[in-house]
Amino acid sequence: MYKHFLKRVIDFILSLIGLIVLSPVFIILCVWIKLDSKGPIFFRQKRVGKNKKHFNILKFRTMYIDTPKDMPTHMLSNPDQYITKAGKFLRKTSLDELPQIINILKGEMAIIGPRPALWNQDDLIAERDKYGANDIKPGLTGWAQINGRDELEIDVKAALDGEYVRRMSFPFDVKCFFGTITSVLKHEGVVEGGTGELHKEEEA
Repeated sequence: MYKHFLKRVIDFILSLIGLIVLSPVFIILCVWIKLDSKGPIFFRQKRVGKNKKHFNILKFRTMYIDTPKDMPTHMLSNPDQYITKAGKFLRKTSLDELPQIINILKGEMAIIGPRPALWNQDDLIAERDKYGANDIKPGLTGWAQINGRDELEIDVKAALDGEYVRRMSFPFDVKCFFGTITSVLKHEGVVEGGTGELHKEEEA
């Protein structure tokens, strides 16, 4: 009942309320992004959705318009040089993800679920296939995001996504939601330029 109906109803209601309540924040950030650097306010990127169907994810633009396209940040040789002044703040606070409320309203994403992979992240997509994590809607945040985020290696991230699929329920979604708030406030797991940094630090 929850997985097939109530989860979508809750996602729609909460995202609609969120869009209304946060509209002043949206306006302020839109103005700041526009004044900070040339280019559009929003960044659209092809991502993998439910059943590996592609959709365009929305984010606030945090990089200059000459940044290489369709490339994960951790694969850029020096990601900091591409990130705008406003972008540094938006990424640190995760406010760049706010426009995904629109993706949730449209039914392309859920509030809680595996973070949507880039269309060309074949390694992550293949790993998630092992756990059925490509068979559900991707989320604004998820179990992997409160257990390492950018610091996680791909196989670990996919395993955590699989754990979410197995444990998906209202209480577990609530746990992920409040865990995300804690992680954002502590700025945990954000590592520009590196996936798997946690493992590297343990080896050092």
